[in-house]
Amino acid sequence: MIYKFKSQADADVIMLQANGDQMLSIIGKEPSAQGIIIVAQMPAAIAALDAAIEVHEAAVAKRHEHPELVVEVEGDSVMLRHRAAPFIDLLKTSAQAGKDVVWGV
Repeated sequence: MIYKFKSQADADVIMLQANGDQMLSIIGKEPSAQGIIIVAQMPAAIAALDAAIEVHEAAVAKRHEHPELVVEVEGDSVMLRHRAAPFIDLLKTSAQAGKDVVWGV
């Protein structure tokens, strides 16, 4: 499955299922084939993504500083900050325009 996050305020953001599931889980949404993020939920979603990025980067930094420690960082070699950036931009633009973000519709 491919996620296509859409808003009337900005261009679509397309993600593979694993990445879309990750974004939805971070913002507290159940990964599903269809859904909506309403404008009122966007500030909390953006804050949750920012917090997850900080945690991810701290884990990566710790792993680089202490290679003897085994610190699991989910995903591939793409940093969460880079993977989430288009989604965060979509949420910010949509919040400013007062438009919901939907997928699967």
